Amino acid sequence: MELPTPHSKTIAPKKSFSVEYPTSPQPTLGEDMLHYSHSKHPLAKVMLPELFTCAGCKEYGAGKRFTCKQCDFQLHEFCALSPPALKNHPLHGQHQLVLHPKPKTGGIVWPRCDVCGKATKGFTFRCSACSFQMHPCCAMLSGEMNFSTHSHSLKLLPPMMTSSSNTEPGFVCGECKRKRSGRLYGCTVCEYHIHAVCAKAMINGLQANGIKPPEKPNMLGTAARLASQVVIEFVGGLIEGLGEGFGQALIQNRGGRGRRRIE
Repeated sequence: MELPTPHSKTIAPKKSFSVEYPTSPQPTLGEDMLHYSHSKHPLAKVMLPELFTCAGCKEYGAGKRFTCKQCDFQLHEFCALSPPALKNHPLHGQHQLVLHPKPKTGGIVWPRCDVCGKATKGFTFRCSACSFQMHPCCAMLSGEMNFSTHSHSLKLLPPMMTSSSNTEPGFVCGECKRKRSGRLYGCTVCEYHIHAVCAKAMINGLQANGIKPPEKPNMLGTAARLASQVVIEFVGGLIEGLGEGFGQALIQNRGGRGRRRIE
């Protein structure tokens, strides 16, 4: 796969680094670099086992990272070393993919990655010719890969073979044991399958450091539940108010009849 050399305005390391997507980069620990997304301070290449959220792509990571020694800014290794563009990528070889530091704007929900199906909230490789986009971590994946969780080679299945609903026919992931949106890898020998989003844990350092990928809350689901609760409480209050009004009217009506009888 042909890759362009990172432009000096984008990444200006003190020593030359190299990233060959979609293989894991191996720069030297301890070397500093300057990155366009954090130009105030240099970033050092370190290895830490703790969970962190990348300031670039806004996704989780552990292990190798570039971190600022003066503040809490941290980047995945592959985010810090992402080239400005990718040509002939195995997951989208028909068009060039350009790295964008911010997601698409507009709409009420975050745009979704076409590989893992998760929201793109930061660094994103996007195609200018079509709507395809993916996280830098997903760009580390390829059409056929070997994972430590399975002894056979796995191939990325076409999008139409992936089901996004637990009620529809589809494949159950060998890691999370469920169905979900996003692309899926299938074994070339047996019936083993793994979601691309689950395979990312083997790229971003979570699996190597014994960390289960945290599940972020579904904001739409939370909003829907809150809206439902508000409607229920409103209807309940309305019914209660109508009931009280009816009761008062009934009492007043009976009281009026009683007074007329006394007169």
